[in-house]
Amino acid sequence: MSALVNAVVMLGMLVVVPVGLRLAELPELARIRGLWPLFAVPGALSLWLPRGLAATVLACCYAVGAALLALHAPRRALRDRDLGPARIALLTALTAPAVAAVALVAERSGRRLFGFGLDILALTVPHFHFAGFAAALIAGLVCRVSGGPAGRFAAYSVPLGTLLVLVGYFLGDWVELAGTLVLTAGMWTVGLLTWRMGHAAGRDRATRRLLCSSAAVLAATMLLALSWALGEATGLPHPTLTWMAATHGVGNALGFALCSLLAWHRIRPPRTEGRTA
Repeated sequence: MSALVNAVVMLGMLVVVPVGLRLAELPELARIRGLWPLFAVPGALSLWLPRGLAATVLACCYAVGAALLALHAPRRALRDRDLGPARIALLTALTAPAVAAVALVAERSGRRLFGFGLDILALTVPHFHFAGFAAALIAGLVCRVSGGPAGRFAAYSVPLGTLLVLVGYFLGDWVELAGTLVLTAGMWTVGLLTWRMGHAAGRDRATRRLLCSSAAVLAATMLLALSWALGEATGLPHPTLTWMAATHGVGNALGFALCSLLAWHRIRPPRTEGRTA
């Protein structure tokens, strides 16, 4: 599982985050986006080294970049003052890599963090790149162009669900299950709106296939997430972490996040945020 998780994390660091930052269309992020390889490449290299000092130092390089990105969120929030759902989703996306980076540094140093074992920390890293950064960003983009109650629900519920899942790490499986329910509802809404976008009149074939593939994969991967969270909370039979990494994790990374970001890169949504956020 380690090599598979490492490959997924590398995709998040080297592709998903920089492409997502470009789609965010925030001019003040241009410098961080330009410097991102200086943070992401050492972070990616740290994944393949044995746990220890060298891997920890390289992971800390990534943590610096993630921290700079996260620090932008409160500054932007204070500047905007009146935050709408699309903006909240975007700011949530900016903070998610920092959570992943903290877990990465702890795991690469071989130290348990807040009582969590190294396997859980290793899986937290891809989770907050894809269920955190990519999911929140895409929910915000969907809200920006679709508007309406469904778009606003997606943009609110994805960040809220992500936060509840994080809190559930500390408060117990039932809180994590509640977070998974909220996150799943938001992600299925994102999937529904993405599916509709894929069938919009005038959509070119490649973009349509990317959007529809993303929506279809999302329906399945979030069902797996619900199955796992329900099993953890109730003791019912549920997939193992290895199986979840190979199915839910890879599906979310390739089928949902990568396909969605490639589609949005082709769409280049107009900046209507002032009207819909």
